[in-house]
Amino acid sequence: MKIMVVSDIHANLAALEAVTGETFDRLICLGDMVGYGPAPIEVISFIREDASIAIRGNHDNALAYDVDCQCSPHNKPLADATLAYHRTLLGHEDLDWLRTLPSSAEFKLDGYRFAAFHGTPGDQLYGYEITPDLPDDRLREEIEGVRADFILLGHTHLPMVRGIGSRVVVNPGSVGQPRDGIPEAGYAVIENGIVELKRCKYDLRRTVDALMNLPLSRDILDGLIALLEQGGRPEAVGGALESK
Repeated sequence: MKIMVVSDIHANLAALEAVTGETFDRLICLGDMVGYGPAPIEVISFIREDASIAIRGNHDNALAYDVDCQCSPHNKPLADATLAYHRTLLGHEDLDWLRTLPSSAEFKLDGYRFAAFHGTPGDQLYGYEITPDLPDDRLREEIEGVRADFILLGHTHLPMVRGIGSRVVVNPGSVGQPRDGIPEAGYAVIENGIVELKRCKYDLRRTVDALMNLPLSRDILDGLIALLEQGGRPEAVGGALESK
């Protein structure tokens, strides 16, 4: 069975379509379908139709419940502006669906046990402590008590595969807004118990053009486009997580 894991799509339909051009048997979405990008309705529709498992991210939660997304000061104006706009686009059905999503999930696929969180097991919506450079002893503490073969995490936008004892911790990175300095869509494929982190180019210009048609201020648009073109803020690359 070929399991595709995606996270942090952030309303970037062009990136999602590029990633899912690869065939898969099951699609797992770790949250943050909305925020930042130009196509929240289309992304939600895609995930509702094609994902076997989907959980709620902090931006999904903010939009569904009209609460603070609790993102960093660097990106807060961008998040607030786009979430406010997305709120004018989504109908009751999509908002109700976002509210029904759990903030974590446990399931079995292909004989393996999975536990999925947007943030961390201890802070499912907002935790960003589990990064590629987190020491092993700290990682063990963060996943203590999680009984699974694979622990799936999103939120940081930083791809990672870490083995801790018999467990494998996987962050697929971000489909729609990578922040490790590589402006390509990130995702993970798990097949026969083997994890592969993958990247693919997508039509970034299509997303930029769609953003430019949104009724947002020029400084907000410039900030959103810079994040996409640079693959994240320069100060965030390398694990110094200034934005989430």
